[in-house]
Amino acid sequence: MLSAIYNMLWYPALPFALIAAHPASMRDYRERMGHGDFPDIVGAPRIWIHAASVGEIEAIRPVAIGLLEHHPGAIMTITTMTVAGRDAAMRRIPGAAAWMLAPLDNRHAVRSFLDRVQPGIVLITETEIWPNYFLESARSGAKIAVVNGRISERSMRRYMRARGLFRDALGRATLIMAQSQEDATRYAQFDLEAKIVVTGNTKIEAAKADAATEDPIRPELMSFASGRKILIAGSTAPGEEAVIADAYRELRKNFPRLALTIAPRHLDRTPEVENTLRVASLKFVKASELNSPDAARDADVLILDTMGELRNFYRRGAIAFVGGSLAPGRGGQSPAEPALVDVPVLIGPHHENQQEMVSSLVSSGGARIVKNADDIVSEVSKWLGDDAAREAAGRNAHASVSKGAGGAQSALKHLEALISLG
Repeated sequence: MLSAIYNMLWYPALPFALIAAHPASMRDYRERMGHGDFPDIVGAPRIWIHAASVGEIEAIRPVAIGLLEHHPGAIMTITTMTVAGRDAAMRRIPGAAAWMLAPLDNRHAVRSFLDRVQPGIVLITETEIWPNYFLESARSGAKIAVVNGRISERSMRRYMRARGLFRDALGRATLIMAQSQEDATRYAQFDLEAKIVVTGNTKIEAAKADAATEDPIRPELMSFASGRKILIAGSTAPGEEAVIADAYRELRKNFPRLALTIAPRHLDRTPEVENTLRVASLKFVKASELNSPDAARDADVLILDTMGELRNFYRRGAIAFVGGSLAPGRGGQSPAEPALVDVPVLIGPHHENQQEMVSSLVSSGGARIVKNADDIVSEVSKWLGDDAAREAAGRNAHASVSKGAGGAQSALKHLEALISLG
C-alpha cells in the first residue's frame, strides 16, 4: 500500500525529475529511464551495485573486485547518480559488465532496469535508500544487502517523518552492513527483520590499498610541488575555497614558500573556484591545462581539476584540509586518503558522516578540528613551525585510520554467505 502511494505521488512529477537529473545526452536519458545498453551476457551470479558517485565507488571498489575475483562468471552492473561516478566506475572497476546512470526512483523506470539486468543480488551502498530500488528488487526475487550503510542523526530525523515508507523499503533487505554501531542502532529503529551487522568502513581498506601503491605523479604536478610545502584542500564544497584562500593569504606572511592546492569535490565547480582565487588576488594554474613542467613553477595555487590525481598528490602534501565539513548539511568527506600517506588532517566541525574516523584521528593527534580561517591559520602554523610534530601527527593519522581497516573483507564474508543461499 505504501509503495503504491509513493509511486502515485512520484509518477506525475517524472518530467520535473528528468529535468532535475540533467540528462546531457540520449544515453543519459535512456539510462535514467531504465533503458540503457545492457550487455547480452550469460553468467552468474548476476549482481547490481548502486553507488551515489565517485567517493562511494571508491568505497565499494574492494568489495566489487573481491566479488569478481571470487566469482569469475559473475555479471556485474554498476549504477551511479552522476556521470562522474559512472566514469569512475568504468576506470576503477573494469571487470564489471556495464556501468550506467541509475534509473529514476520510479516504479516503471526501476522495473524496466531490473527486467534487463535480472540481478540475483542487489547491493545498495551507504545512504542510497531509494524506496523503489528496494521494493522492486524484492518483487523481482533478488536478495538485497546494504553495504557500508550509514544514517546520520540529521538523516534519521528526516526518515522518521516517513518512517512507514522507509521501513517498508528497508524491510525488503536481507542484510544490512553498517559502518558503525551508531549506524546499526539507527537501522534497528525501523524494527527490521534483516540481519544488521557492523562491518566498518570499506573505504578505509580501499584507501589503504591505494596508499600502498605508489603510482607516479605526472611531472607537471611534481614541478608545482618541488621545493616547497603544500597545504592541500581536498574535496572542497561551495564556500570553503574562500575560507581556505583567506587562511592561505595570512599564512603566506610567515610561510612565504607555502603553496596551496585546491581540489573541488565536484569538478564542474572549477570556474567558481577560479573566480574565488581571482578575488583573493592569488595566482593559480589548473592541472587540466598544465602541458609542461615550467607552467606550474610560478603559481601560488594549483586547482586540481582532474579526475583521479588527488589520491596520489596527497603524498606531496604537508597538511591536508578535508572538505564538505565547514558548514552543516554535507557531513564531511573521508580523511582516510591523506591520513594513510602520513599527512596530518584538518577537518571542519560538520563531519557527521565520518564521526568515528575523525574522533579516532583527533584522539591520536593525527587531526584537528577547524571552524574558520583563523583556526586554519593557527593549526597550520603550529604544524609548519614544528616539522617533528607535524611528521609525528602524520604517523599518528596513518596508525589511527589503519586500525579501522578490514571492512571490505568483513563485507565480502557476509556477502559470500548471502550468495551461497541463492
